[in-house]
Amino acid sequence: MADRIQRRKDKQAKESAEKTRDGKELKNEGDNFQENGGGPSTEQLSTNDVTASDKNGDLQVEPIELPPFEIIAGDRIDPFAFKFQFKNVEYSSGRNKTFLCYLVDKGNTANGLLRGCLEDEHSGSHAEEAFFTQCLPDYDSSLKYTITWYMSSSPCSACAAKIVDVLNTKKNIKLTIFASRLFEFEEQEIQNGLKSLHKAGCKLRMMKPLDFSYIWDTFVENEDQPLNLWEDCKDSYEYYHEKLSDILQ
Repeated sequence: MADRIQRRKDKQAKESAEKTRDGKELKNEGDNFQENGGGPSTEQLSTNDVTASDKNGDLQVEPIELPPFEIIAGDRIDPFAFKFQFKNVEYSSGRNKTFLCYLVDKGNTANGLLRGCLEDEHSGSHAEEAFFTQCLPDYDSSLKYTITWYMSSSPCSACAAKIVDVLNTKKNIKLTIFASRLFEFEEQEIQNGLKSLHKAGCKLRMMKPLDFSYIWDTFVENEDQPLNLWEDCKDSYEYYHEKLSDILQ
């Protein structure tokens, strides 16, 4: 029991430190992005959250009322959202959304390659489920679908079960998932979900540094700005790759 409490305290401390560091990094990136002519300044952005200073000079934060849950679809995602949500940190404090970038190859058809992005919050229908209802509404059993997902985190157990059901009933769909992070991978039900995906023929991969660069070039509104990968990107990839290998062995 004492060990469990200590691990929980250690995790909370790491999450707090990571959140502070991410906030500083995103502010610096926002300043640099503005200097290069892209997006609003961080001063403009901050006025959405801060109203005024109190007598001691401390900023007063106005509570924000979140809009109703919805799935957001498009073909490009915000660069700051990408750098925060796709960052492959071990402790993902504050990252309560799933971003799913997808490529769909229907084989020898005139439609070419289908590309886009989905965004959700963990409070309703997740991006994985929405993909099959919104992005493949005209599913054709005579075609061979090769689908690639680039996700900010791996599927939860409920989504894994739904994906397995699709793969088992629609044998002409081949799915590969590249994930930036493993979602709650210490939980047994999550591990079982990943194993069931693997057994159903889904290829599971962790994102390498080159994959992040590909997403930046292909799915992000980057304003022709280069991607500067975070310092521990490769180390984090190796960490998650080892964890995934242990789960699927």
